[in-house]
Amino acid sequence: MGTIPKKKREKGNKETIENKNNEKKKTDESKRNNSNNKDVFSSCSFSSLGLHPTLCDQLLERMGFEAPTLVQAQAIPVILSGRHALVNAATGTGKTIAYLAPVIHHLQSYENRIQRSDGTFALVLVPTRELCLQVYEILLKLLHRFHWIVPGYVMGGENRSKEKARLRKGISILIATPGRLLDHLKNTSSFVYTNMRWIIFDEADRILELGFGKDIQEILDLLGSTKTENAVPSNSKIQRQNLLLSATLNEKVNHLAKISLENPVMIGLDDKRIEPISTIESLDPSGSDEDNEDKLSSKIPTMGDYKVPTQLIQRYMKVPCGSRLPVLLSILKHLFDKEPSQKVVLFFSTCDAVDFHYSLFSEFQFSSYPQTEGVTKQMFLECKTFRLHGNMEQEDRRTAFQTFKTEKSALLLSTDVSARGLDFPKVRCIIQYDSPGEATEYVHRVGRTARLGERGESFLFLQPAEIDYLQDLEKHGVSLVEYPLLKVLDSFPLYGQKNHLKKSDFIDLHPWVLCLQKALESFIMSKPKIEELAKKAFCSWVRAYTAHRGELKRIFMIKKLHLGHVAKSFALKQQPSLVGQSFQKQTKKRKRFDKKSGLPKNKKVASTT
Repeated sequence: MGTIPKKKREKGNKETIENKNNEKKKTDESKRNNSNNKDVFSSCSFSSLGLHPTLCDQLLERMGFEAPTLVQAQAIPVILSGRHALVNAATGTGKTIAYLAPVIHHLQSYENRIQRSDGTFALVLVPTRELCLQVYEILLKLLHRFHWIVPGYVMGGENRSKEKARLRKGISILIATPGRLLDHLKNTSSFVYTNMRWIIFDEADRILELGFGKDIQEILDLLGSTKTENAVPSNSKIQRQNLLLSATLNEKVNHLAKISLENPVMIGLDDKRIEPISTIESLDPSGSDEDNEDKLSSKIPTMGDYKVPTQLIQRYMKVPCGSRLPVLLSILKHLFDKEPSQKVVLFFSTCDAVDFHYSLFSEFQFSSYPQTEGVTKQMFLECKTFRLHGNMEQEDRRTAFQTFKTEKSALLLSTDVSARGLDFPKVRCIIQYDSPGEATEYVHRVGRTARLGERGESFLFLQPAEIDYLQDLEKHGVSLVEYPLLKVLDSFPLYGQKNHLKKSDFIDLHPWVLCLQKALESFIMSKPKIEELAKKAFCSWVRAYTAHRGELKRIFMIKKLHLGHVAKSFALKQQPSLVGQSFQKQTKKRKRFDKKSGLPKNKKVASTT
């Protein structure tokens, strides 16, 4: 081989040095970002919190945790001490590790190794099947060197007989959804839980919102872990420890805390309430249950600021109803063209809306050139697209969930089934196409991005009549800035247009929006199956819109909607007559009933839901 000329060699050395300097700068910047991030608590280590060295190694090797997050640093010592705890943990702060690590630490330290025949020692209750699988996967990683501790799960949609067989063999740490767990507690006699030491409610607020309140009460009664006179007495040799974890706190969580926690330690992420572990205020053990319940009630806020990551950029778009679909497609195309390697989660209010948009995005082809014989259309969105909602078959849900997690670049269309607790790595952007309603739901949705210090952004679609929703969010400390939508729309080319039509200051009159809307409507007319999905989605969307409650009914009013424009947002040229007639008939019937009943006008508005 020939020798490299001196000048080239020197140039190469300079480039190498520059590259090293650039890498060093990036590393230093990353360290500064981590140190500035409130979620990272780098002043201590997992070993200093009291965890077993092997477990600390697993946290680093398998999970990538070099230092505990703030909630982990606060919660782990408390849980290790055996105290009951209520953890108000912002989403994406590593709360799953905060409760799993102490449980594993205790189980591996038993003098006589636990065996499968000992049954279940720890129970983790979660609201959804996807979260059940996620917690199970984390458990598998943490238990890599503790093979005698057996993880397992039971949940709706799975084969009950196979679950029964696994329970008969024995599961040390069990993750479960409430309905299926209650089924096994009542009907699976081989399910051994006499040694149960921990009951953990992950995403407690969501469990209760999904209507599992009665199931939870019954589960606690059967396990002897509820503070009522009728409760079955628990095994006195076992010191029971209950934990509640929730990103938002409300009256339902307050009630669950009252019936399941004894003298709990409150652990919160609100800056005003953060205190060192040694001085965290707890309820007085010497006081009566009634006094402690009063103290607990006063400590749980039902309103106030919600915690969102500081590195999350939150924006909103004011979009006329009839232009929503072309604007959504334009935003998605702009995002993936600007940064191809990214993941986006798009939220809808109904399962039918997810199915329609999934089919549309998977097939819609478009060309911005005039439609002549020589012009070929291309897929408008070239990204991989997935869907996830509660009406899907279990295997389809599992596949979509697992595949989207591993993809480097993809789009997920989902209902709120993805809004709680799920950790999709590297999600760059959240789009809320349909309003989330309660501010708590907004916080949970945007919590799928900007996790553990990573950057992220969110977009909220609002119609002009819905802008007051921003004030509702501001009441909870959540503020959004308007996105420069017209600038994005202006960036799309329209070739061959006469005089190159002037750009419009009105979104619904913008030439790009008009062109794309026309193409969408033509496409839908040519696809009967997708057109049928569009009609179903229209119907369910209207029903969901009328379901807003409380103060939100004044913002999201069905009377302010033009149903023809709503139909247009599903690329339907006309409002489906059957749906429209049935909806109008229902409204007239309610009005006639209100007149006969002599209800006041404000009651009439309420009756539309």
